Amino acid sequence: MNFLPSLLNAMPGAVTQGILWGIMAIGVYITYRILDVADLTVDGSLATGGAVCVILMRAGVNPWIALLCAFLAGVLAGLCTGLLHTRCGIPAILAGILTQLALYSVNLRIMSGKANTPIGVDKYDLLVSQRYVRDLTPDNPIPLVLLILAVLIAVLYWFFGTEYGSSLRATGSNQHMARAQGINTRSTITFGLMLSNGLVALAGGLLAQYQGAVDVNMGRGAIVIGLAAVIIGEVLLGKLFRNFALKLVTVVVGAVIYYMVIQIVLQLGLNTNDLKLLTALVVALFLAIPYWKEQLIRKQGKEGRNA
Repeated sequence: MNFLPSLLNAMPGAVTQGILWGIMAIGVYITYRILDVADLTVDGSLATGGAVCVILMRAGVNPWIALLCAFLAGVLAGLCTGLLHTRCGIPAILAGILTQLALYSVNLRIMSGKANTPIGVDKYDLLVSQRYVRDLTPDNPIPLVLLILAVLIAVLYWFFGTEYGSSLRATGSNQHMARAQGINTRSTITFGLMLSNGLVALAGGLLAQYQGAVDVNMGRGAIVIGLAAVIIGEVLLGKLFRNFALKLVTVVVGAVIYYMVIQIVLQLGLNTNDLKLLTALVVALFLAIPYWKEQLIRKQGKEGRNA
């Protein structure tokens, strides 16, 4: 009897979390879909962004400047991965793992050796806080998060329409052809990794504020959630949204749907220890759906020709 009221009460938080993780998922989309590079740095750079943002705010820095610094910290993390991959010849997936591993120690250093650092809304001027997520007041985080998301999508839409943005997309489509056109693919790959991890770290800063704390393990499994958002959005809305800006919107919608599903399952009584298992199953399911559709279409085509 209490299921529906409890679910409705939890939905504003799920939607807000979905939008925040959607910003992170846009970063994953840049490497996974645009660059066609498997980057696992995000598990570390998300926590880096959160750590930098929280520590600076606790030191009295303006929250917007702290977010900018979080973004720049993510950019540096992406630069490390990019240099390991393009200048040292290390495969992208391994370069990301190495950077992610190093960032664990870096994040602990940033947080002065503490695994968890709180930042309370009563003491600090947070941009977003889950305390007000159900309130119809100016402190509600949803309008500000939507505004930040809209600005990010607009800037990315403009950037990927520029000459350099187009060269970055060309690199992901066909590196050999891009090099034949005079594009420095090592430079574009590195820049793409920097931009991607900058967005991931920005999301980490916002998430840390929203949750009221940063944890050194907050980025664990982030790549899976990001992929889930990308795949869910593409499967459900990929054929409807062809415009690049709308494709970025589908990624955020995928993240929101993911967190809504998680919230529904939790309300049904799922043990929170099984969340990682559920995430893996959701991603596997949505990855398999396009394959199943293709196999079904081929089967129907063969039956039609044999009829």
